[in-house]
Amino acid sequence: MIVTILVIFIVGYALISVEHAVSINKTATALIMAGICWICYNVYVGDIHAVIPKLSHHLSDIAEIMLFLVGAMTIVELIDSHNGFQFIVDQLHIKSKRKLLWVVAFISFFLSAILDNLTSSIVMVSLLRKFIGKAEDRKFFAGIIIIAANAGGAFSPIGDVTTTMLWVTQRISTTEVIFRLFLPSLTCLLVPLTWLHFRIKGEITPPEQNILEEEKKIKGSLLMLILGTGILLAVPTFKTITHLPPYLGMLLGLGLIWLVADVIHKHEEQEDIQKLSANYALTRIDVPSILFFFGILASVAVLEEVHILSQFAEKLNTVIPSEKGVALILGIVSSIVDNVPLVAASMGMYSMQTYPMDSSFWHLIAYCAGTGGSLLVIGSAAGVTVMGMEKITFSWYLKNMSGLALMGYLAGILVYILLF
Repeated sequence: MIVTILVIFIVGYALISVEHAVSINKTATALIMAGICWICYNVYVGDIHAVIPKLSHHLSDIAEIMLFLVGAMTIVELIDSHNGFQFIVDQLHIKSKRKLLWVVAFISFFLSAILDNLTSSIVMVSLLRKFIGKAEDRKFFAGIIIIAANAGGAFSPIGDVTTTMLWVTQRISTTEVIFRLFLPSLTCLLVPLTWLHFRIKGEITPPEQNILEEEKKIKGSLLMLILGTGILLAVPTFKTITHLPPYLGMLLGLGLIWLVADVIHKHEEQEDIQKLSANYALTRIDVPSILFFFGILASVAVLEEVHILSQFAEKLNTVIPSEKGVALILGIVSSIVDNVPLVAASMGMYSMQTYPMDSSFWHLIAYCAGTGGSLLVIGSAAGVTVMGMEKITFSWYLKNMSGLALMGYLAGILVYILLF
């Protein structure tokens, strides 16, 4: 039965990796895989009363991550529905490609740390369309956004779902992950930016239509931007001060911004405020991705229970005795397959006894899984999304961006090794 569970996981994982080729949604695959794996585990144990407590234990950990993501995504959607990000657009009146390169990259980097790499990528690519008319120029800057967003998400506990997974499960702490990974992540961005700085020139071509046409003013736009980003930034502090789970702080913040949204629009027409409510924001969050995380983490939990992951970890340590080597390889592999199951597997493979909280191993996993996804356009959720938005092909990204991403990835690892 253990072999059957392993085969089911491998087949499911393979289908997830080639989602676009087989046209089967990865969420459906993950949910089916999780259900079948737990059914097989129940048959293997043969005692439902022994299985249920273990399932409940894993569900508790998974639910914390899911609730955290629901709260964060809803807050971001509330900001967006109020045109809060338009404030950023209003500051970007830059024509020089070289100057715009640095501005877009750094905004994406720090925005990713506050929101998350996927959301910040969507926001930034949407902004590019407002002031860059030439498709090839937009494609180039979109590639930079992918690298910058993944780098920015790696050092923040709320910047990338894999870093969030490690943070929520107490493998890393807020202050330590920021302290240790900020410079490596920044280096990961600075290296390709410096390389490009001396190779690009000229000015951007604006769209034919008026790109700076003023967006419809929405009441509370700037307030929602400040309040929303403030809440997201305050969640790690909430955890540090109260020692309560991060999802509780995120849901508390969601309740606050929900209340504010209702109050500032209470005297407006119902039809006008429908799309400005938290109810509407909840309908726009990426539920399939949240369910995908559940399917993957629940499946990995079965592998953990039957000790497949611990045995694999022992063999991997024999072949690659260096923790840095393991993290490096996982990062490169994450450019091909989804980094969520990779990190979930590493959490199951290596116990907290072997690598306690804030061990260098967990920080390297956070960095490598986050930034390694930039090596290929299909290697991260941000990359896949931007790929669709700007019609970036696999070959174009491989030719123009993968080398730059690899330089930054390796440089960041080197900085981490030199510092710690």
